[in-house]
Amino acid sequence: MNILVTGGAGYIGSHTVLSLLNNDFDVIVFDNLSNSSIESIRRVEKLTDKKVTFVKGDIQDKAALAELFCAHNIDAVIHFAALKAVGESSTMPLAYYQNNVNGSLCLLEVMATFKVKHFIFSSSATVYGGDNNVPYIETMPLGEASSPYGASKVMVERMLNDVAKADSDFRAISLRYFNPIGAHESGQIGEAPQGVPNNLLPYIAQVAVGKRKSLQVFGDDYQTLDGTCERDYLHVMDLAEGHVAALKWLNKQRGFTGVEAFNLGTGKALSVLSIIRAFEQVSQQNIRYEIGARRSGDLAAFWANADKANRLLGWQATRSLEQMIEDTWRWQVNNPEGYL
Repeated sequence: MNILVTGGAGYIGSHTVLSLLNNDFDVIVFDNLSNSSIESIRRVEKLTDKKVTFVKGDIQDKAALAELFCAHNIDAVIHFAALKAVGESSTMPLAYYQNNVNGSLCLLEVMATFKVKHFIFSSSATVYGGDNNVPYIETMPLGEASSPYGASKVMVERMLNDVAKADSDFRAISLRYFNPIGAHESGQIGEAPQGVPNNLLPYIAQVAVGKRKSLQVFGDDYQTLDGTCERDYLHVMDLAEGHVAALKWLNKQRGFTGVEAFNLGTGKALSVLSIIRAFEQVSQQNIRYEIGARRSGDLAAFWANADKANRLLGWQATRSLEQMIEDTWRWQVNNPEGYL
């Protein structure tokens, strides 16, 4: 099968491309490289000894997408291409709606033109909003998102449901995942943000390696065990394998039409301070941090109920927090400047 992976050169995308290749799928990556590097694809090819077809382009460019679909007989699409920083989305909301919502719309329109009916969407736990109780479960309604980033994911999920209602042949999966961290165990691919990291683990790792002076913790007055935000952290390779499991499940379904949502998480929440302490223990480095004000769009705590993914997809997160941090640290030490 030919699988189109939009945003496939990014952090989660590159690890998923590696997992797809290891499961004998043929992969076409479409990425504008705005926050990623072609080097990640080169390294994936070396790790798997398989080739990836790479096309540089933006998902809002329908002509480029149409040219790609003309050139390749695409069986399914895994859609990662999106802006993804919660805090940044509150200061740049229009950019998030333009890229995440309009980009997804353009992609779905071109898919409809070329009659490609299988779609896996990189969604987020933020679609549950702040009103649903934790742990989040897929039967809960889509909530009032706490940030433009979350709102953009809600909008795309609603779009997918409407497309499925209008086209009985369209089948999609929304993978609502929580906080991916870690890197491939080889230390060859990992999270390589351009500029200041927006996510916790790469920032901690850059402090540990001496690239940054200290970490700012956004608030210590939440109603949590130590006052800092609590999140469900899972290994990026567990997450990548979840996408492959979802694709295989989708391919086997005969009577299913519409959209299915699956949570991908560990079912446990860990605080920012506990992650810092665990990183110090694994790396044997002192992590300097400062407590700052709360960040716009952050919820106090959320974590997954992933029973549905375990039951239907045969998937569960298996890698420990220690392995997540060991792999992050190996990646950072081996690649202090990321892919540069």
